[in-house]
Amino acid sequence: MAKIVTFGELMVRLQPYNYERFVQADHLEFTFGGGEANVAVSLANYGQEAVFVTKLPAHAIGQAAVNSLRRYGVDTTKIVRGGDRVGIYYNEKGASQRPSVCIYDRAHSAIQESDPADFDWDAIFEGADWFHFTGITPALGPNLVEACKQACIAAKARGVKISCDLNYRGKLWTRAQAREAMTELCQYVDVCISNEEDAKDVFGIEAEHTDITAGELNKEGYKSVAKQLADKFGFEKVAITLRESKSAFDNDWSAMLYDVKSGEYCFSKLYHLHIIDRIGGGDSFGGGLIYALLNGYDTQGAVEFAVAASALKHSIEGDYNFATTAEVEKLAGGDGSGRVQR
Repeated sequence: MAKIVTFGELMVRLQPYNYERFVQADHLEFTFGGGEANVAVSLANYGQEAVFVTKLPAHAIGQAAVNSLRRYGVDTTKIVRGGDRVGIYYNEKGASQRPSVCIYDRAHSAIQESDPADFDWDAIFEGADWFHFTGITPALGPNLVEACKQACIAAKARGVKISCDLNYRGKLWTRAQAREAMTELCQYVDVCISNEEDAKDVFGIEAEHTDITAGELNKEGYKSVAKQLADKFGFEKVAITLRESKSAFDNDWSAMLYDVKSGEYCFSKLYHLHIIDRIGGGDSFGGGLIYALLNGYDTQGAVEFAVAASALKHSIEGDYNFATTAEVEKLAGGDGSGRVQR
């Protein structure tokens, strides 16, 4: 069993029921979620030792956030307690041609106001095999850029593999801020995860002849994107998720994994998704990819497992992915019929 450490913010997710708009809702659904926490839940569901690191208040809402991870087997013993509030994000689910909308209320959250000294990375990485973070965490402030840097340095000193999902969020920082911080942090990263927008937004690297708003992707162009990223930072592998958006409900979903050592560019099969909830879709890809790479899958097998895991997540309400290893392997193997299992 591999031990994977993830680091980031766990937030309250408030969402109108069904597909109501914010302005018409009179009550909200209350759950928890956050990029790196979502990855930890996926890995725990696959039977791995998943450790989530953050800072949360010691009050009842903070405890509820911790409990939301414990119930799925995530190790929460390295979570620092303190601060005054849990970050919140409001999610309005899109429908048909109306897109989903996220509104953040995370300023002055416990982790956003944390000190890098709050986290004892040498103790946290004891026995660890892998460390994962996303570009969302350093976007919370210079203190979190430093915390991520200290985590990466400690992980490297212990021979721990590092993955990062670029996850650019324009509501949290500017492209210039993202480029400066992520250029520094990516020098420590072994496995980079990106999508059709992040490489362009953060590093100005883009695929030719692609229009993501029109749902048109040139897969061959992503070979160049992956190679440019790997050449720039010395990544061992680069994964790029490929989403072709037809509407809020209907997306085509696939990915490419570039293995630098072998020179392989492996594209997954394409899934035609009818979406129940797309939030956490990229995180479930990351969790699936980490699991596959730690468990000896070859390049093609790893990208197939990761994409299948993410395809299943799009059918599940909430941030967390509750698909099992067997379910993912079944879908990756070609059984996507959705027939009743008796």
